Amino acid sequence: MKKRYPLLITVPAILFGLLGNICLGDAVAGPLTLGASVSLEGKYAETSFMVENAYKLWVENVNQRGGILGRSVKLILYDDQSREEKVRFIYEKLITEDHVDFVLAPYGTPLTLVASEVTERHGYVMVAGAAAGEEIWERGFKNIFGIHALSQRYFIGFLDLLARYRFKSLGIVFEKTSFNQSAAEGARDWAFRFGLIPQLNAGFDEPQSELPELIKELQAVNPDGVIVCSYPPDSYEFIRLITKAAYTPRALACAIAPALPDFFHKIGKSAEGVFGPSLWEADKRLPYPGTADFIDDFIKSSGKVPSYHAGGSFGACQILHKAIIQTQSFNHAQIRDAIASLDTITVTGRFKVDDQGRQIGHNPLLIQWQKGKKEIVYPRKMRTALPVFK
Repeated sequence: MKKRYPLLITVPAILFGLLGNICLGDAVAGPLTLGASVSLEGKYAETSFMVENAYKLWVENVNQRGGILGRSVKLILYDDQSREEKVRFIYEKLITEDHVDFVLAPYGTPLTLVASEVTERHGYVMVAGAAAGEEIWERGFKNIFGIHALSQRYFIGFLDLLARYRFKSLGIVFEKTSFNQSAAEGARDWAFRFGLIPQLNAGFDEPQSELPELIKELQAVNPDGVIVCSYPPDSYEFIRLITKAAYTPRALACAIAPALPDFFHKIGKSAEGVFGPSLWEADKRLPYPGTADFIDDFIKSSGKVPSYHAGGSFGACQILHKAIIQTQSFNHAQIRDAIASLDTITVTGRFKVDDQGRQIGHNPLLIQWQKGKKEIVYPRKMRTALPVFK
């Protein structure tokens, strides 16, 4: 049986007809080609797995329903090895040699920064479903749009909870990369708003040599809550080191890694009680059209429960799809203008951007690992469990 995802719902809620019910007119010869880079190896491999499989699932679903404006969809993927220089080469190749009709974004802020430099120069639209660093939207580009709440807002829920439970102090440790520095800056700024005092705010370049010293500094000041802004490999290393040192903050939150379905499997009991921002969860109780089918289909096709990186990447494809249908065109300038004006819902929630392409309609959740399971603990109206502190 073919899955029939809603094409998207516009706010206020107006249900669009399914693609199969739209009059497409004369078919256009040849497939519609989309290209992207994915990280099959390197530091982004775990998260990029989610992005890759979301793209594949969307293409499969669209082709089951007859393609887009009468054209089947073909997906071209190259391995960027989590390397920025590879991304630059790949997106140039996709546009100038493969002559793809559209591009999809790679995983993560550093790679998306590079890819969007190429696409902006060529006038190609890009919807970033797995990158949220502020720097992406500070360059005055016209063709890059975000799906998720930006990194500076990632830890609002965690900080709100700390304040509500009368915690007083905070330690922030961050990897010196664009996304993680932005997330740390946002955490520090919001901490002051919530009346929390950052007792340590320190970055690192080399986790093997610098994290042990930063953990000693955290132990010395002993803040009530600790935030770690890093990509998953360094978060796993931080948790391994504090477990070895028998250091247990009353509340620990990490960026990215806790939202991944294999977090508990990778670090075992050390995952218990860890908080993390999540931009969407694979929970069928979330009230977004097509979410339940997306969760089931992703598990069936990939063998994994989708993380928000998968949901956002699928949602990015939905936005591109909707703009093509709305304009009845493959023209990038028309599609760019259509995306800029959208106020709509994807499988991961509301999509609405400002005049720079920043996402302003979407808000993060906060999850916590409890008894080997992810629970939503913030906001209150969406929580599946109360937060637990040590």
